[in-house]
Amino acid sequence: MGKYDRIKLLVGEEFSNMQNAKILLLGVGGVGSFCLDCLYRSGVKDITIVDFDTYDESNQNRQMWSELHEGEVKVAALKEHYPEIKTINKRIDEEWVWEFDFEPYDLVLDAIDDRNAKLALAQKCYKKLISSFGSAKRMDPTKIKVDDIWKSYGDKFGSKIRYELKKRGFKKKYKVIFSSEEIMVKEKGSFMGVTASFGLTMCSEAIKKLR
Repeated sequence: MGKYDRIKLLVGEEFSNMQNAKILLLGVGGVGSFCLDCLYRSGVKDITIVDFDTYDESNQNRQMWSELHEGEVKVAALKEHYPEIKTINKRIDEEWVWEFDFEPYDLVLDAIDDRNAKLALAQKCYKKLISSFGSAKRMDPTKIKVDDIWKSYGDKFGSKIRYELKKRGFKKKYKVIFSSEEIMVKEKGSFMGVTASFGLTMCSEAIKKLR
């Protein structure tokens, strides 16, 4: 069988929609790197990734390819593994979001941690946004949920996002990925079984919207 024949068996003629889509992936850490890998292996190739960070040893428990590129810029290292992607080496903060042109992209995938940037993303491009909430401090991937922002629960970070959006008068809906599992520690411990599952769930939701 050919490289994409197995995914084509599932999506049929809609595979061309996936191949022709333009995706913007913000953040390629524990969630974003697995989302990228899943999209790419599924035949989605017009992907622009944005991140400013470099790999260090602490990334190696949860981030794709990190053990091979310690000390290297993430987006440049990932370009070696996914040669057809486009890369932007920038810190994603609120100012960057308001200044960036999201118009060319069919989907915006948010795998960042910056709260103010997440709020700006919701306000600016909610119609094509899929956003990830907290994946750290948890061990059970079966507790991962997908729903619109106002139906999310069980996540303090998500609660803060909802509160701030209400303060700003934002009433629109967009899709979020979250966990109903209670956090296990106060420190930012992480388990790849959960962080990677968040990324794979994001990829699945993106493909659903592209079909």
